Amino acid sequence: MSPLLRRMAQHRQIDLQVAYCSLRGAHSDYDPDFATAVQWDVPLLDGYNWVEIPNIGTGTESFLGLCNPGLWRLIRRGSFDAVLCHTGYLRASFWIAFLASRLSRSVFLFGTDANNLTPRDSLSWKVTLKRVLWPRLFSLADQIIVPSSRTRDLMRSLGFAEDRITLTPYCVDNDWWAAQTARVDRAVTRSVWRVEKDSTVVLFCAKLQTWKRPGDLLEAFAAAGISGSVLVFAGDGPLRQTLYHRALDLGIADRVRFLGFVNQSALPAVYKAADLMVLPSEYEPFAVVVNEASCCGCPVAASDRVGATTDLIAPVNPDFVFPCGDVPALTELLRRALSDPDQLARRGQDSLRWMQSWSSRENISGVLEAVERAVSRTKSKGALP
Repeated sequence: MSPLLRRMAQHRQIDLQVAYCSLRGAHSDYDPDFATAVQWDVPLLDGYNWVEIPNIGTGTESFLGLCNPGLWRLIRRGSFDAVLCHTGYLRASFWIAFLASRLSRSVFLFGTDANNLTPRDSLSWKVTLKRVLWPRLFSLADQIIVPSSRTRDLMRSLGFAEDRITLTPYCVDNDWWAAQTARVDRAVTRSVWRVEKDSTVVLFCAKLQTWKRPGDLLEAFAAAGISGSVLVFAGDGPLRQTLYHRALDLGIADRVRFLGFVNQSALPAVYKAADLMVLPSEYEPFAVVVNEASCCGCPVAASDRVGATTDLIAPVNPDFVFPCGDVPALTELLRRALSDPDQLARRGQDSLRWMQSWSSRENISGVLEAVERAVSRTKSKGALP
């Protein structure tokens, strides 16, 4: 969000005030999945007005994990035309912001990045509950903001009219990624990885967690048997040792690299040094790593459960979308894709060009449209002076 907020702050139609309920990431904080303290090494708080609202909650993944009473005073005294809430409804701070906005006659906009009702743990009772509650919940939004076409389709399926939904695309700082990639020496990065000049590199870039299904890629890579190919895992997590031992069992450990946690400033080199990134996730509402890799000219293949496939992969490389969990299909995709390195490079350039239509420009335009619709609607009802 930080690059987007900087651009919003410079927009002539926007007077922006950002309120953080937590500064995790901007400040060093222990990440149990990475098993290390993580602090992003790019500026997150520069270039826009922001304030940290003290959290008196537990800091855990619970309703009281984020409880920021100071939001009440900020919103009540702020005379804001609109409040955009990116804190989920399962946190107390969402409801503090909602009630303060209602009493302040500020329009309140929120949404979700989900593209279906199935939760990560796949519990059926949650699906039933969402089917009943979500139409009522999202009707509280003066305008529903969605980050992808799939989420827009989900809101339509819940009965919301088209004019109540606005697409504000999940985006990254395309210009930053392109500029950083231009400075990368691909050969140097690959030499650090002990990868031969003519080798083909397949990349997995995410936490090594069960629902990301990195094991599917490992199995498919081994089955594909592409001579001179190397598989690189960028990221860490609880499955690292399992993957390493499985690579030994498959007899491909000498062609698999584990980079561990890679901070933001080093990722452009990772993407540029790869020939194809694969994301086999079974639960992935969007996946901005697809944006990042595409901005670096690295084509992406992903399972059909990855939200970004509809907006960022299928329009340019539809055959790079495969059924989640179908290892033979992924194996065949790898064989086909890696058999022609020149065509693979062209696919990467096609992805890069496509990203020109999925950027902060479209996001900010969507936000402005959403606010204008919400304000217009509430004024017509007499809710605003």
